[in-house]
Formats: sequence, structure tokens, C-alpha cells
Amino acid sequence: MAGITDGNFCKKMSTYGFDVVTIGGYNIDKKTINAGECIIQRGRPEFHIKEENVLSTIKEESSIIKNAWNGKVSVNLRSTLPDPIVEISRINEIDIVEINAHCRQPEITNIGCGQALLYSPKKLYNFTKKVVKKSQSKVSVKIRANIENVDNIEVSKVVEDAGADYLHVDAMKPGFDHADLDVIKKIKENTEIFLIGNNSICDVKSARDMLSAGANGISLARAAINGSLAFDLSRI
Repeated sequence: MAGITDGNFCKKMSTYGFDVVTIGGYNIDKKTINAGECIIQRGRPEFHIKEENVLSTIKEESSIIKNAWNGKVSVNLRSTLPDPIVEISRINEIDIVEINAHCRQPEITNIGCGQALLYSPKKLYNFTKKVVKKSQSKVSVKIRANIENVDNIEVSKVVEDAGADYLHVDAMKPGFDHADLDVIKKIKENTEIFLIGNNSICDVKSARDMLSAGANGISLARAAINGSLAFDLSRI
């Protein structure tokens, strides 16, 4: 969640039994940083880091976690170009760089970033492939499911074919307050990539349901927005 999941937040959450914590999402090139400023101006929380300070800030935030925990640190990144993501992959404290093909804020999509990448599978493939080829960390791609005029399976296969290590799916079901478990099942049936299921995981049952649908792992955010978790991960 932009403007919330920094090093101290993730350090606190790391005690709840997670294998990976994710900082960000961060805007890391000139265009996304400028877009982020516009988002802030209309009142939405957002990380705001000057372009020249991006590397040092992400290193500092990830170090806060790594100095206190031996799990993996992922960083969710919004960029119109692959190279800034590759550069961040070289930070020693970062285990996974995650390409954000998920953000639906208009300031981000209008510059061809975030969710806009889903409308051009070829662009998503080339972008992901370039990151994978040069990255010194594992590579994840976070997508949003059930976007109008976007083929969930095609996009998932593109991410897999580009060589990403993880596919992180927000199984959003428009008009409903629960995840679309069918889309997770279908993606699992059509790919072999490590699949992380996200959306509406708020208790043991919803976590188990996501795993039963075919996800290899789960992610959650809003259930932990207050810096704590109301259920026991060991029971999943």
C-alpha cells in the first residue's frame, strides 16, 4: 500500500510468520515520480522520493528489516523503464524486485505504467524480459485480474514466458467483496509459475480458500493495515 509499507511497518509485520515482506510501491523514475506528486496533491497517500534519493531510500528501508530479520524482502516498483528496476535489484538487502503492473491510479496508467501494461502483452513481455535478464534479484510481477478487455490467462502466460519467478495476482472480482478464486484456479491450470494469490484474505478460511484454489502462496495487506494481524498464520 503506497505510503504505508515502509521498513518499519514491514519489520513489525515480519514477526507474524511471513516468509516475505514487501516494501512500496515506490515510484522510481522521473515520470512515475511526477505522477506520484499529482496523486499526493489530490489527497491520496503516496511515497514521495526525489529521483536522486530513490536508491539510498530503498536501501535504508530494506536494511531496517534485514538488520532485524532473516526473511526475504521484496520491493514493489513502478517505472516506465526497466533499467531503474534492474538498478534496485543490485541492492544487497533486496531479494525480490516486483514489477507493478497493478496500480490503477490514472496518473500512473496515463503514462503507460501500472495496470496499463496489461493492455499490451507484448510490452509487458519485453519489459519483464529485460528486467529478468539483468536483475540480480528474483523477479515478481503483480497484476490485477478481471480488467475489462484484458485476458487473464494471456497476461499470466506472458509473465511466465518472460522468465519471472513469481506471478502475484490481485484476484479482484468487480462488484463483489471477495476474491475471484476461479481466476486463480484457471491461471494455475494454464501456467507453472509460482502463483501468489491476493485479495480479501482476512482470516484463516479465506487464506485456505486461496491456497485450495491453486495459489502456491498468499499475500495480504489490508488485513494488516493497522500493523497487526488478527489471525494465526501457523493455522493456515
